[in-house]
Amino acid sequence: MDNSKLQFMTTATLETENQQFSGTTGVSQNNRCCGFIPAFCNLETHTVEPSRFVNGAIAPVHVLDGLPSDWIESRDAEGHVNTVKGGVIAGFLHEGCFYTREQAAFLTRH
Repeated sequence: MDNSKLQFMTTATLETENQQFSGTTGVSQNNRCCGFIPAFCNLETHTVEPSRFVNGAIAPVHVLDGLPSDWIESRDAEGHVNTVKGGVIAGFLHEGCFYTREQAAFLTRH
């Protein structure tokens, strides 16, 4: 896969996505009750990782600092993730399957 054409993820990207899906189950606060866990999928390797804090604990929201080091493009002076490599997307794990924000919102609509 040519990741050069894929958007690099940043905390600003996550904020924009949260705004786009505000009021739907495409955000963590609205789908947690349905058993969804914030996660990321690397489209190049087809690997899914739950969102984690730096210490490895599962995070209740999407957090970039806990991603695998080989998914990271750049960090700031304090070591926090600035940019994630192209091809990594935010979504959710539910019963062992990864769902994009769009899919989570669609599956849980009433």
